[in-house]
Amino acid sequence: MTEVNTTTLPPALRRAVELLTDPPAEPDVSKGYLDVLGAWSDEEAASVKNTGMIQAMWSSPVVAKIYDTQQTVLRRLLRVLQPPTQWLNISPGGVVLDVGCGPASITGSLARAVGEDGLVLGVDLSEAMLARAVHGGWGPQVGFLRADAQRLPLRDDTVDAVVSIAVLQLIPDPAAALAEMARVLRPGGRLTVMVPTAGRAARLWRALPNGGAYVFGEDEIGDILEDHGFATVRTKNVGTFQWVRAKRG
Repeated sequence: MTEVNTTTLPPALRRAVELLTDPPAEPDVSKGYLDVLGAWSDEEAASVKNTGMIQAMWSSPVVAKIYDTQQTVLRRLLRVLQPPTQWLNISPGGVVLDVGCGPASITGSLARAVGEDGLVLGVDLSEAMLARAVHGGWGPQVGFLRADAQRLPLRDDTVDAVVSIAVLQLIPDPAAALAEMARVLRPGGRLTVMVPTAGRAARLWRALPNGGAYVFGEDEIGDILEDHGFATVRTKNVGTFQWVRAKRG
């Protein structure tokens, strides 16, 4: 087993390293987050790289800066869109994974739910977004990983709850990302995802030129989760957004 040097890591990332499938011997946290993609070969990195106009815009430092400067408006919106932490049944001391965390706009509520003894890990592929996330002052129980949602770096059955808000539509293989969320979630753990949806018109939208965003059908996410052992799957459409909540059996 590789001996990992964690002496220079902040508390949350020190705990995160213990959960990794293949922890690096010398973790790279020079940018404030743990970069698990840096050690990948060019071929591996290319195989998971998100492509398309929307992904390129979202990864741009300019777009990230615009997002950051609009926090007052966005926080009001996110208060409506925040995942229901009570339904997720997050206990103090629990471990929560935020897949596609962006600049960590919902991290504060998750950090409060787990308390000082818990752990919240934000995962994102975009360096521009993570650069803003690490300066949020979320507390010692929060850490960030640069990783790909289609290939989460965590071991099986390591987290108590998973949240993914308005991200799955930007992932090249959203079904693979959902399978990964199921893999790392402990039995009895809960998941909440939110995506834009076109409902029954999804097939029509898919016929349009691809800008890089996936359009989900009404029951698509729920069906995928049931295939991966989730029970009590609940789907709710609110305008053009769809919330899906599920508990792993």
